[in-house]
Amino acid sequence: MTQTSTIDISDPAALAAYADRTAALLTTASDALQNVIYGQQTVIEQAMVTVLAGSHALLVGVPGLAKTKLVESMGTVLGLDARRVQFTPDLMPSDILGSEVLEEDQNGRRHFRFIPGPVFAQLLMADEINRASPRTQSALLQAMQEHHVTVAGQRHDLPRPFHVLATQNPLEQEGTYPLPEAQLDRFLMQIDVGYPDREAERRMLFETTGADETRAKAVLDTETLMAAQRLVRRLPIGEKVMEAILTLVRSARPGELPEFNGTIAWGPGPRASQALVLATRARALIQGRISPSVEDVVALAEPVLKHRMALSFAARADGVSVQSVVARLVERMG
Repeated sequence: MTQTSTIDISDPAALAAYADRTAALLTTASDALQNVIYGQQTVIEQAMVTVLAGSHALLVGVPGLAKTKLVESMGTVLGLDARRVQFTPDLMPSDILGSEVLEEDQNGRRHFRFIPGPVFAQLLMADEINRASPRTQSALLQAMQEHHVTVAGQRHDLPRPFHVLATQNPLEQEGTYPLPEAQLDRFLMQIDVGYPDREAERRMLFETTGADETRAKAVLDTETLMAAQRLVRRLPIGEKVMEAILTLVRSARPGELPEFNGTIAWGPGPRASQALVLATRARALIQGRISPSVEDVVALAEPVLKHRMALSFAARADGVSVQSVVARLVERMG
């Protein structure tokens, strides 16, 4: 696949042709995921958008909705080295990042050797991340933001690309530690994983309970995926879309709109605007378009904003939800 660095982005025809080829590959990858993950088209699209944007996602849903299988299948389809960590209250930062061990060679000389932890993967599934202690949760902060970790004062770079898809259960609250705002902001979006519809669940029953089960197949490799990620950042974005993103994000902050006075406790920062710009570009590419539209902003507003906002106690007591506030903000966009 042609590298994006060789594409003349000032030539609309060349850029469009390259985007079309990339979009065709991404469609094949999405179809491959839908062959093994049933009834979750929106979830698959948002997970693909997250990876194409070069970022991380938080998957929220009850057990048994194939969140783990989604991450494993994405690793196969996208050609990424995927690993899984089950977060528990006794998990230590070294269990994720790695540690140094003292070794002795044949001459009796002692030295420390670094043993990498599971974070040294291209696609890391942090399962039930809110069950670990805040100290362990924060161990992922540097990795997610800076793509390297520091152990015993030494820097260790993570593989490229590097993505974290974390899960948490919205029902089981006992024994959990809520993610701090700083960590939540590192996730490009919060993906809600719901129940499949009846027909999707019927298909699932037939496909997964027989002698042979459909397996995910590789569609991309690492270099092709990284080229697609570079292309996302080169896609043009119109002034109308940029203004829509700015208006939406700024209106979600306290004190910006009189009708939400006393409703929003804290709102999204500039990182939310950056996330929407990248996410809308990625969604446009997946759908075979060379530039995003306002419809992309509308489609991604809730998953990008809802984990970056909090409502006041009075608003929550009145039954107001973050989702309803975001929906009203989107309606104001026209």
